[in-house]
Amino acid sequence: MNQTEQPTQHPESIQQPLEERVNNRSHRPDSDAFRAFMAANWAPASTQLPARAEVADHAARRRRAISEQFKGERLVIPAGALKVRSNDCDYRFRPHSAFAHLTGLGVDHEPDAVLVLEPVADGEGDDGGHHHATLYFRPLAGRDTKQFYADSRSGEFWIGPRPTLAEFRALLGLDTVDISELEVAITKNVGEPSVGGVSVRLVRKVDENIDALVDTARYNTAVDPENMDFPALDELDAKLAEALSELRLLKDGWEIEQMKIAIAATAAGFEEIVKALPRAVTHRRGERVVEGAFFARAREDGNELGYDTIAAGGNNATILHWTHNTGTVNDGEMLLVDAGVEADSLYTADVTRTIPVNGRYSEVQRRIYQAVLDAADAAFAVAVPGRRFREVHNAAMEVLAARLEEWGLLPVAAAVALSPEGQQHRRWMPHGTSHHLGLDVHDCAQARAELYLDGIITEGMVFTIEPGLYFKAEDLGIPAEYRGNGVRIEDDILITAGGPVNLSAALPRTPDDVEAWMARLSA
Repeated sequence: MNQTEQPTQHPESIQQPLEERVNNRSHRPDSDAFRAFMAANWAPASTQLPARAEVADHAARRRRAISEQFKGERLVIPAGALKVRSNDCDYRFRPHSAFAHLTGLGVDHEPDAVLVLEPVADGEGDDGGHHHATLYFRPLAGRDTKQFYADSRSGEFWIGPRPTLAEFRALLGLDTVDISELEVAITKNVGEPSVGGVSVRLVRKVDENIDALVDTARYNTAVDPENMDFPALDELDAKLAEALSELRLLKDGWEIEQMKIAIAATAAGFEEIVKALPRAVTHRRGERVVEGAFFARAREDGNELGYDTIAAGGNNATILHWTHNTGTVNDGEMLLVDAGVEADSLYTADVTRTIPVNGRYSEVQRRIYQAVLDAADAAFAVAVPGRRFREVHNAAMEVLAARLEEWGLLPVAAAVALSPEGQQHRRWMPHGTSHHLGLDVHDCAQARAELYLDGIITEGMVFTIEPGLYFKAEDLGIPAEYRGNGVRIEDDILITAGGPVNLSAALPRTPDDVEAWMARLSA
């Protein structure tokens, strides 16, 4: 072709919308004859409805609690939309945690769904509350529709069946309506309460289409739209996110059972890691071998990983969020693994163990490990009802600062380092010791500080205890024997009236027990 020539462009190609061009790679049948043939001779769908799920009553109580806080206001909680991973391939869908908490729905079958809590007269709502809850959901397309075989995102031929509106209604004890009615449900009567309108609160940044719908409704019904107080509206929505987050600070009995399921699967995953160590040691990316061994267990026993696995050998263990996992796993070094299985209910574990690759800790490794274990035990001792959450961290720091002073690593006395003006010990332990755990690995993250960091430890809380020491290979301020060693020990605990219960106790914690456990699994 002459350099000045341009390739021929067909008008129909130029006019084709970009979102439709993804289908140019394949030819799909679309004749009248095919459509008629495709719609015929299918077995009738079952009309048997599922029994009410155990979680339904718990979810109803959660909705009732939120209803008490927002009388007279419409609450909109989206599940979220599918997100593209590559061209026309989506990431596996996971609903927003607030949506899962208030509906009881887990797994991956409700993209685009929205829960709406519609205000009603005080005491005339669901369970004597002040709202009526409705789940808006895209129902399954019939086999006589083109969507059945042509829609790769939602057609049954592509992704399999999903529950019908009636099945969800029976399963959840929750009104379920076709998503085609959602726009009216969200926008009707929106306006300032002072002039008879209904105020709307939204969990934002979950579904951009719902954000736009609510924002447009607010603008169109505002008394003075050109001077809308957008910061005030943002605060309105933030208060809902805050309340939904704080609602999860205390777990009910069903949630605790789900946490136990996730943690048991996680313990099984750690056993798979030990069994995979011989292959990991010989592989150029041994950390990926470790990661893969755990992931296989997560998919077999649960829904997914609760978060990206940290599989960190040697000096990589000193990188707090090392998730590349591209390094080697070497004899004589330690391996830090921070991993959790997410159950089908979407509740996750979060456990860390630091193990010797060859099955035996060296003298220095054992010294560091024991210091971290003693710090964890000190934190356990104060994790009791009535103490403040921040005291768990403080107790661990006192132990670590004392050991660092004893080893001659601190430039000041431990007491000075522990003061607000000091903090030198945090060079080797920069993160917090605990965080709440549940539907999110860092659960309740929008809760107010006075209820979280400064909150009172209360029966029903589930949180981690995870002190660590991280001595980087590049740290020239410490003796060479410490460099390149990172240790973290993390357990998931349930607060009961009698004190903390270690839900992850099935995994050994003491250095002797770790070595014996590894020897048994290796045999």
